[in-house]
Formats: sequence, structure tokens, C-alpha cells
Amino acid sequence: MDTSEWDWTRIVVDHIDLHASDYAQSVRFYDTVLEPLGIPRLRESDEGTCFANVNVVEREPPTTNLHLCFHASSRKQVDAFHAAGLAAGFRSNGSPGYRDYQPGYYAAYLLDPDGNNIEALYRDGGCAGHGVGDW
Repeated sequence: MDTSEWDWTRIVVDHIDLHASDYAQSVRFYDTVLEPLGIPRLRESDEGTCFANVNVVEREPPTTNLHLCFHASSRKQVDAFHAAGLAAGFRSNGSPGYRDYQPGYYAAYLLDPDGNNIEALYRDGGCAGHGVGDW
């Protein structure tokens, strides 16, 4: 199937649980970097903290070696995601900018407290999926 034929509005993942070795620090990370993307903390319980479809849970072993990409509705949101993470003392894994993956792929990367590669992506003009999900 060609990427132009895919229904980019289709939800393909319902939720993911991230096991955190330092629960409080992980919740602080996701609070900090998801806020500029407009992704709120929806609830907390004894089981964890929910950020829309991403749940941070205090459980061992921690989730590691994960690459998780969040949708951004603009380059400005990608820039703000990265800047917020750095300002809070988290580590960059790639500054904001266009990538060679495909035309219009504008992204930035941060490492969460367990070393997972967390990405914010804006699909600019020319990128498959551009304009979809700009709610």
C-alpha cells in the first residue's frame, strides 16, 4: 500500500504503559514535555498517571529501549517540546529540525529518565500524513 492511500486519521494504538524506575521523575518529565504539545495529565490513581493514551506506571523492570513519537501540530510545538525538556534538566537526543527520513519530517528528541527516546513530530508539507490530526 502506498502511504498516500493510508487513512492517517485511523487510531491504531489504544494505549501504552511505560514502567518507570523513578516514578515521580518520569511523571515530571511527561508533564513537562507533553504540555507544549497540548497533551494533558488526565488522571492519577494507585495504578499510575495517565497522559491521554500514555500511562506512566511505577513498576519494575522499567521500560527501556523504546522510541515513542508524539504528534505535534506545528514546528513551534516541536521547538517548545524540546526547549521545555532542556529547561527542566532533561537530556536532548536530537535538536529540532528537518530529518532525512522523508520531506517535511520536522522532529526533536529527548530522553526520558529511563533513557527512552521520546520524539515530537510535525509532518510539514510534503510529508506523508501532513495536515491530518490538526484538531
